Amino acid sequence: MPNHIYKKIDLVGSSSESITDAISSAIERAHKTTRNLEWFEVEQIRGSISAGRVEQYQVVMKVGFRIDEPS
Repeated sequence: MPNHIYKKIDLVGSSSESITDAISSAIERAHKTTRNLEWFEVEQIRGSISAGRVEQYQVVMKVGFRIDEPS
């Protein structure tokens, strides 16, 4: 099994619907400009409240992508 080199970037996704949507929208957007995305790691979950209800979910995460060429 070959060794691989990865780089990590920070992303912050947000959604008024759910944490899952916040994660997915950030990854889908990053996919448009970053090749070889392979994994993510959620570091923080937070949000805002309005009138006693969740108004916005926000997820801070690391996303890893391979920077070496696949064999």
